[in-house]
Amino acid sequence: MIVRPAKRLRGRVRVPGDKSVSHRAALLAALARGRTRVENFASSDDCASTLRCLAALGVRVERGGTTITVEGVGRGAGAWDFVRPAGPLDCGNSGTTMRLLAGVLAAQGFDATLTGDESLSRRPMGRVVEPLAAMGARLAAEGGRAPLRIEGRQPLSAVEYETRVPSAQVKSCVLLAGLGAEGQTRVWEREPTRDHTERMLRWFGAPVETGRAERDGRPAFYAALKGPAALAARDVKVPGDISSAAFLVAAASMLEGSELVVERVGLNPTRAGVLEAFRTLGADVRWEAAGETGHEPAGDLRVRGGISEGGAGGARAASVLRGGAVARMIDELPILAVFGARAAGGLEIRDAGELRVKESDRIGAVVGNLRAMGAEVEEFDDGLRVRGPAELRGARLDSFGDHRIAMAFAVAALAARGESEIVGAEQCVGVSFPEFFGLLEELAER
Repeated sequence: MIVRPAKRLRGRVRVPGDKSVSHRAALLAALARGRTRVENFASSDDCASTLRCLAALGVRVERGGTTITVEGVGRGAGAWDFVRPAGPLDCGNSGTTMRLLAGVLAAQGFDATLTGDESLSRRPMGRVVEPLAAMGARLAAEGGRAPLRIEGRQPLSAVEYETRVPSAQVKSCVLLAGLGAEGQTRVWEREPTRDHTERMLRWFGAPVETGRAERDGRPAFYAALKGPAALAARDVKVPGDISSAAFLVAAASMLEGSELVVERVGLNPTRAGVLEAFRTLGADVRWEAAGETGHEPAGDLRVRGGISEGGAGGARAASVLRGGAVARMIDELPILAVFGARAAGGLEIRDAGELRVKESDRIGAVVGNLRAMGAEVEEFDDGLRVRGPAELRGARLDSFGDHRIAMAFAVAALAARGESEIVGAEQCVGVSFPEFFGLLEELAER
């Protein structure tokens, strides 16, 4: 993919449906009793992997454009009419599909195997093996990696489990297994993570409790539900994906004279921190929740081009992202790092070691590509520090087969001096945002 610099972005757009919400809507619709209609279902390859796996389990799914209809197989509390799959369930590149589906399958009365592509097969799955085994399922994952073999049990035993790393996927996996467990399953976290699963479970009628309490003398956050539980079909409208919108926000902000509106974006408080991060770095981005789309708050984003220098005399200290904030915006960190290279004072990201085990080593990928574009970057085991503002130059860049790296550096290339080539970009963006390059071309003025 060759990307040429742009003068500005202008227009009104909608991004595809939220990927995280779409996964959960499809899975819970399958577990529910009755027919569920999901509107604005994500166009990503990852969510298509979830639908294929559900179909292989005997779930009837019909798709027309961005709307899907799911005939649930729920037949009572903790009981489902899934069929034993004829072969391994291919999760493609989707870690969400594999980890969440593992929780569902742990509560079934048959064996199943979850596989994925080369990238997914390198990602850690031991983090879901441990709690599911504690609930009574039998799992095998050589070296803690896929393929993940699951021997389900009915019913499972309820568990009280504290996650080892902040992960909404692990929390969700355990809660989904808890639907088929006897007693109350409770997941503890030291830092709150995305709460899409808790919201969606409530939408479908599950008795979910969330809160904050002292645990071992320290504050902690919990989500709990009492099983076995039954779900009832309920239609869902999926808001626009804020992680996808973040790339457009960054691109418009980095180009003086831009005027961009991104409509009906999800503004879940556990996800919207990325917008505050852009503001802190000098972006002129505004938003206001305008009701709910389904069970998630949503509204429009309005972006004006230009990055404020801020601070006394135009000086700004480097911004620092660390701790719980990092866990809640883990998918947006690559584009924030790119934006930080253009921001006064730059950006430091710490406590982000999880980026090393995503679709690529995203810390190494961001550092290497920013250096190729002329930015000064320091790399740490758990993050990076980029000095800004830097004048980026066009370069030959590597997507590393990672959709978020490809899109982050397409945005960087729009604001660079001279054209850039991004190796493998077109092949991988379909994982989350297949419309990305087309939208950029529609919005860009050169």
